[in-house]
Amino acid sequence: MAAPTPPPGVPDGPRAAPVPPELAQLLRDQLEAVADEVEAEVRRQVPEYARPADGTYGTHLRSGVVQALTLFVDHIADPHGQGAAITATYYELGRGEAMEGRALDALQSALRVGGLHAWRLMGRTAEELGLDSSVVSALGELAFQTVHEVAEAAAAGYAEARLRSTDELERRRRRLLDLLLGEGPVAPEAVRDLAHGARWSVPGRVAVVALAATPEQREADRPLAAAGALVDMDSRPPRMLVPDPDGSGRFGGRAFTLALRGRPAAIGPTVPLDEAARSLRWATRALGLMGRGILPRDGVVRCADHLSTLLLHGDEPMLAQLQSRVLAPLEAVAEAPRGRLAETLLAWLLSGSNVPDVAARLHVHPQTVRYRLRQLEKLFGDALHDPGTRLDLILALRAQALRDDESTAWPKSPLRGPTDASRGSGGRRTSS
Repeated sequence: MAAPTPPPGVPDGPRAAPVPPELAQLLRDQLEAVADEVEAEVRRQVPEYARPADGTYGTHLRSGVVQALTLFVDHIADPHGQGAAITATYYELGRGEAMEGRALDALQSALRVGGLHAWRLMGRTAEELGLDSSVVSALGELAFQTVHEVAEAAAAGYAEARLRSTDELERRRRRLLDLLLGEGPVAPEAVRDLAHGARWSVPGRVAVVALAATPEQREADRPLAAAGALVDMDSRPPRMLVPDPDGSGRFGGRAFTLALRGRPAAIGPTVPLDEAARSLRWATRALGLMGRGILPRDGVVRCADHLSTLLLHGDEPMLAQLQSRVLAPLEAVAEAPRGRLAETLLAWLLSGSNVPDVAARLHVHPQTVRYRLRQLEKLFGDALHDPGTRLDLILALRAQALRDDESTAWPKSPLRGPTDASRGSGGRRTSS
């Protein structure tokens, strides 16, 4: 490993220091004794190292102190030496801290405390030998340079391990998400094993959010919502599995919408963990209906608020067959009045055959409603009073009203509400 580049203000290696090379052997003879004092000082000032000497931290501390002092003395003996083996040791020490999940602060503190104390001890030796102040100053510069080199090596190792750890954790979470959202049965043991490796707490219930795709995948577009969520932004559509979605207001209104950074999304139903694939299917279906305008195009749509719409569009070829069969009598009517008759029929069916209520819904005179109903009686006959046919008509007309396709033959019905739950409310705007 190459020696790190010194920062501004640090002498460019020991070549600038007029230190007698023979001093190196003298200091090397004192190295173990100095290491004892430096180790004791680090234990005293850095709480993380104030542990039994036979532990892992004690082993690392002793090795690190000896290695740093050796590098310092080697710089005196060979001003052109790079100390690659020793800095590589500190690189591995930094990696070890990251792999153990610890911060780098303790190791960096130990380097600062140890370096300062070592300089004091060795500087005192230089003074006792009667070396002039320029040599003492040069030793100080060497101490600073040595601490910088090993600290930079430790930081590089720490950063590399953290990057690898983050990438590996992301891969494990992706595999876990793929397992949970796969179509096959999910073995609890496999989930537990993968969740342990992915550092993910296994919840009892989950919901899957399907996100609208964007032309470019940018980190700035990644959703912020729901701590503990498993996210796959590379799938189509992008998806997010949220643990315990009904707790702590996870999907509570504006906060969740803002966390998605303006990206339209559909939230699948809350289900047991082993049924996560079902929540994804519903969310994906809802997202598709959002894209077609059948459900609101923008914001966040909860499947739980649009169950009948999702049911109606669960099998669209079959829905088309139903519409073709039960609405066939309307094909005998010209296009313009056909739409008015269709909306009147749906309003009449939904209002329990109450003419004044239909008139209020459509903002027309009750006599207009009666006129249209007489036309409908001629077209449909006794079928209008058959419970099974009435249900089929409601489903077919409701689906037609929800369509937001300009190519359809009928105008979009004003009976379409913002959610299925509010479908029966009045006051909807309509044409006369």
